Amino acid sequence: MIFIRYENWKSYLRYYPVTVLILAANLVMFLLVMFNGGSDNPYTQLKFGALTNVEPYASEYWRLLASMFLHHDFGHLFSNSFAILVFAPPLERLLGHWRYALLYIGSGLVGNLISLEVYRRSMDIHLSVGASGAVYGVYGAFLYIALLQRQLMDESSRKTLYSLLIIGVVFSVIVPQVNWMAHFGGLVGGFFLYGIIIRVLKRR
Repeated sequence: MIFIRYENWKSYLRYYPVTVLILAANLVMFLLVMFNGGSDNPYTQLKFGALTNVEPYASEYWRLLASMFLHHDFGHLFSNSFAILVFAPPLERLLGHWRYALLYIGSGLVGNLISLEVYRRSMDIHLSVGASGAVYGVYGAFLYIALLQRQLMDESSRKTLYSLLIIGVVFSVIVPQVNWMAHFGGLVGGFFLYGIIIRVLKRR
């Protein structure tokens, strides 16, 4: 089972430095927002990079990246951080540090870009933050492995992945205030980015 973490903290820091940096960035940004108006304050979220369809903020494309490291509340931060902590490390070992970072960031950008374009066509005001698009990008990469590189994943891990995806799809659709477009966009982005990365950016 590749999704069970056996490492101690010292080994975790050594083997998965990119994952640790991502987790640290999420925590630091959450604390910055908390001490500068609160994570539940939309104006504070906008100040630090939340994604929105309101101009002129909607044309500030740096928000596509910044919003990936912001969260609505501690529960939001905890759920995304837990997923990164547990499920991302095998992908970092498999791809290598910088290729994994490229997939994580790229998937999040794809999910956020799709969200932004859909939001632009809405008459309602939307505000979006969170690492979910990038997290689903990690799931998308594992889905590619489970379907097309079966020798790299054991049967127990495949079943766990499929269960996660089923729960994630149901959660994304039925729970209000969830940016399902970022979830599905990240999932698709991670699937195809992984396929491109392993072909174009071959690991030595």
